[in-house]
Amino acid sequence: MTPFAQWMKTVQADMEHALAAYLPSVTETPARLHEAMHYATLDGGKRVRPLLVFAAGELFGAAPQALARAAAAVEMIHAYSLVHDDMPCMDDDALRRGKPTVHVKYDEATALLVGDALQAQAFLVLSEGEGDAGRQLAMVRLLARASGSVGMCGGQAIDLASVGIALSQPELEQMHRLKTGALLRAAVMLGAWCGKALADDETAALDRYAAAIGLAFQVVDDILDATADSAALGKTAGKDAADNKPTYVSILGLDASQVLAEKLRGDAHRAVEQFGNQAQRLRELADLIVQRKA
Repeated sequence: MTPFAQWMKTVQADMEHALAAYLPSVTETPARLHEAMHYATLDGGKRVRPLLVFAAGELFGAAPQALARAAAAVEMIHAYSLVHDDMPCMDDDALRRGKPTVHVKYDEATALLVGDALQAQAFLVLSEGEGDAGRQLAMVRLLARASGSVGMCGGQAIDLASVGIALSQPELEQMHRLKTGALLRAAVMLGAWCGKALADDETAALDRYAAAIGLAFQVVDDILDATADSAALGKTAGKDAADNKPTYVSILGLDASQVLAEKLRGDAHRAVEQFGNQAQRLRELADLIVQRKA
């Protein structure tokens, strides 16, 4: 098997090419909007969601082209969410992936349109895939549900409403299952569905895996926000505490948060035990999510 670091770099490079191909050309009108869409999406980020698409897809024998399309769609949704999250009406941040946020680089109206256009482009890309029409529709529905009010947008709404409020741990977990976990789950399931129709036990196993890494991702984000600097993160460090947002660190403390992240990593590993060595990439990605430093 290809070493994980090499596999990851290959997928990340392939995704850069796929995203550039699936985005509207910067030579097309309106050129400035298209340029800003490229700025928001390309040349940055760990591509965790595309990596999950490819890892799950390879587990079920999916074709690389189908995985590239699904991964690009998920990453466009993620990129749009970051553009909107950074705007003054949301988290009001000036730095993302080590460079000025879209509303700072361009302007607020352009940033709003970039997010809108990336969301539409994601569904256009996903809907144009080849294969069984029923499965394509199911994939579009999955991504739409993960992105909307019962998924990512709903989690963001809860987040905004929770500033200055002392949430319980279950309430915080519910917020992040929507805000972060829903799109991570969609990445895993879309990758798998590019390969085959899943048996019930396979779906249940991937659901358990996605639930564990979804929470782990946010726990580690909260730890890094409290312990890393802006240069390492590529975004403003310490912003959650400054904005009086509830986090795992503020509720549990730093040590307990680190223990929870490790527990969730173990949960993710156990969830895919039935797939044996074929699930090695999914286990390696769980390790990456928990052990990352930025």
